[in-house]
Amino acid sequence: MRCAVVGCGVIGALHSETIQALPDAELAVVVDEVADRATAYGERYGVESSTAYDEVLKRSDIDTVAVCVPSGLHTALAVAALQAGKHVIIEKPLDVTPEAAEAIIAASDASDRVTTVISQHRFDAAAQLVADAVAGGKFGRLTSGSADIAWWRSQGYYDSGDWRGTWKLDGGGALMNQGVHSVDLLTWYLGQPVEVFAWTGALAHERIEVEDTAVAAVRFESGALGTIHGTTAAYPGLTARIQVLGDQGSAVIENDKLSYFHVGTPGDAGSTYGAGGAGNQAESVLPNSGGGPSAGADPKALSDAHGIQYRDFLDAVAAGRDPLVTVRQAARTFDVIWAIYASARSGRPEPIAPRPLTA
Repeated sequence: MRCAVVGCGVIGALHSETIQALPDAELAVVVDEVADRATAYGERYGVESSTAYDEVLKRSDIDTVAVCVPSGLHTALAVAALQAGKHVIIEKPLDVTPEAAEAIIAASDASDRVTTVISQHRFDAAAQLVADAVAGGKFGRLTSGSADIAWWRSQGYYDSGDWRGTWKLDGGGALMNQGVHSVDLLTWYLGQPVEVFAWTGALAHERIEVEDTAVAAVRFESGALGTIHGTTAAYPGLTARIQVLGDQGSAVIENDKLSYFHVGTPGDAGSTYGAGGAGNQAESVLPNSGGGPSAGADPKALSDAHGIQYRDFLDAVAAGRDPLVTVRQAARTFDVIWAIYASARSGRPEPIAPRPLTA
């Protein structure tokens, strides 16, 4: 699988290094509209560099394009790659507007190529274990859940790129950029969201159009209720925490580690007042679950989960199946964040239209 990485920034470097570490993939060319940046990356990784994306798409020796540009540019590049017959990997989020999201879905549906959106934390061992427990009904009826992302990004972080903190290219702040992974896990577990009510604010940073703090209440199709809290104004950068709560069991993932897991005995409701957090089965069901380094204080502190998602993508191409994270699944996560922003602007609950996960 010969790959082109488009966008020579921090995340483009991660994709380039991920590809080069895979035995069945090859980094063929890096692309950036800034010639010096493209050349520097080409030299860094010992591959070709280019500023001509259209010409790269014409090459028959390029199988896959990894889109690693600012979020608001994802659609144009992804659609062009699909129309050129390339497989596509899109760094999160899908894009920054509903219209753009629908355009990528339409292009993916019309193509016989494989498209995935990076949501690497679905591949963490803890996340997979909880997903299996949810699918198997081990927690009983899911009643509620939460996603809490308490991170820190300095003013210098937002000042480091003209696109950061803008609606046009960043698409949002603490939720769209940093919290999207936690929101994705919450919707993966609790299913189709149908309504949100939210507040947002820019409370600790200057010269940004978007939020550095957001809180929201979410109602799901199943009746389950959820909360979302995301901030980049929590110095010095703390945890990302996911809770999934049911009437027969519960789980907590903190910084990608399974910190709590309990499944009750079928038919046994337990004591009247519960166990108060006792009965933690996490170590027995997932010994030494570890978890990647936290990106709460350092956006470069990322685990090998990108590599695991790339391997899923490569297997999907070889097997002719859908990847674990499809564009429609990524769009469901995008819908939640977009509705949060809409609710914060209007001061009213915002409905979320049901989104089928298959064409």
